[in-house]
This record gives sequence, C-alpha cells and structure tokens, in this order.
Amino acid sequence: MPAFFIYLIRLVRGIRDGLKEPEFRGLFWSVLLILLTGTWFYHQVEGWGWLDSLYFSVITLTTVGYGDFSPQTAVGKIFTIIYIVIGLGILSSFILLLADFQRREPSGLWQRMTGQGKRPLADQSPAQDGLPSDGEEDSHAANSG
Repeated sequence: MPAFFIYLIRLVRGIRDGLKEPEFRGLFWSVLLILLTGTWFYHQVEGWGWLDSLYFSVITLTTVGYGDFSPQTAVGKIFTIIYIVIGLGILSSFILLLADFQRREPSGLWQRMTGQGKRPLADQSPAQDGLPSDGEEDSHAANSG
C-alpha cells in the first residue's frame, strides 16, 4: 500500500481520536466555522461561486495563495486581512493538536503496512534524540555561565 494511504488513514484516525478531547473538538468546529464563514462571505460580497469561495478560503488560510483569485472590493480586502490573522492562528493550533494525536497513535498500523518494527522517531525518548529532557540542564549552557 502506498505511503500516501498510510498517512491518510493516520489522518482520519487522528481526527477520530482527537474528537474525543474537548480542546481538539473545539478547534475542529472552529476551523469548520472559519471556513464556512469565509466561504459564505466571499460568495456574498465578491460574487464568487460556492466552490470558488471555499477554494479561496482554504488556499488563503493554508498560505498557499496561488493568486488566481483575490478580493476586488474594499470590504473583501479588509475582511481577508482579519480572516487571515484569526483563521491562521486557529488552523495552526488545530494542525499542531492533530499532529500530537497522530504521534500518540500506536504503531501497529505502521508495522503491518511497512513490516518495520517501530515508526521512525515516534517512540524515542528525549534522551535518545540528543536533546535534554524536561528538568535536565544543558551541560554546555551550565558550564558557559
């Protein structure tokens, strides 16, 4: 099975597991609300179709910005500035929390699909990754002062 499908399955499982947590659930609904708000606004104010409005909302918040659409009205431009500032923060928080849920997923799927023992870096403790763990002082920093 291609790696894409492994990651897609992990994404769906991460969202499913995350929805059990109140913080994640709140961010999930906030992301949907932000996308729906942007889609509705651009449809009403800029006169774009629903799909084009959703497309612009997604590429704007993910900072892709192909440049094929841009707001033409002053109200649309002002809304977009506010939309980016608020939406980017919410979307970033959601993605970070989703990544945390995926990181915590047991490695059984990875083992079955790839035949490998552990997922790379997933089961390393802080001592194994070369960085000091919480509460541990960096000996270089302690000796330099």
